[in-house]
Amino acid sequence: RMLGGAATHFALAASFFDEVRVVGPVGGDFDQASWATLGTRGTLTDDVERIQDGKTFFWSGVYPTANLNQRETLDTQLNVFETFAPKLSDAAKACDVLFLANIQPDLQRDVREQCTQARFVAMDSMDLWINIARESLEQTIRGVDCLILNDEELELLTGAPNTLLAAKQLLGWGLTSVVAKQGKYGAQLFTAEGQFAVPAFPLEHVADPTGAGDSFAGGFVGYVAASGGAVTHDVLVNAMAYGTALASFNVEDFGTERVAVLTGAEIEERVRVLELITTFENRPVTLKA
Repeated sequence: RMLGGAATHFALAASFFDEVRVVGPVGGDFDQASWATLGTRGTLTDDVERIQDGKTFFWSGVYPTANLNQRETLDTQLNVFETFAPKLSDAAKACDVLFLANIQPDLQRDVREQCTQARFVAMDSMDLWINIARESLEQTIRGVDCLILNDEELELLTGAPNTLLAAKQLLGWGLTSVVAKQGKYGAQLFTAEGQFAVPAFPLEHVADPTGAGDSFAGGFVGYVAASGGAVTHDVLVNAMAYGTALASFNVEDFGTERVAVLTGAEIEERVRVLELITTFENRPVTLKA
């Protein structure tokens, strides 16, 4: 039973870039050590609702094969999330950048509609909501700027036969960017200006991929927040690199252990490596007609 969850992994990553304000519920079993970790690097927890007689959301699962893109859920307990209704402070409503973590799409849309000043809004979701709440999910997606899903979910959502066509269809919904997470293979970015792909950071050992997607989102959205100004294709390309670097640290240990003690210098070093392995100078040879 270790600390995890989308808000935790996202906040730990995003807190390197800007002030993070977390919204969500916890139960009376959320201990002081967990509060301390959630508040790492100044993350604000004023909007975290503590339900003293409730229990915190719980998930457990296994990765049954060497393919860490596949996992099997063993247990999901909604607990305090079962009746959760987001309550945002004025400071939360005034956010500059907003990330809607994976949860029931009606709740995501409720938060989005309260944050009218946000210049960039990204969201995550999953196949569950595509299958049982498609209409609500589509309505929510049409109100944000960036959708972050894995490639199979993008194809399931749109019915497209491949990720490129799925992303093009979703850009037609009014999105400015689509990110396709591909687990151990990396991620792809699609905007009206073009596309960009970044591989996963090369690692010899992976301890636990749980939370990698939310760590990626924290680095990605955190970079956008820190960059200020217009959210251009070039800004998002850099955000992809930082998100990938943060995700690579997350998987090196269980739960929050690695990212909680991470330094900015370590992140920058991995971003430099990603820059080196994704850049080349074309030296053409003579090709036969």
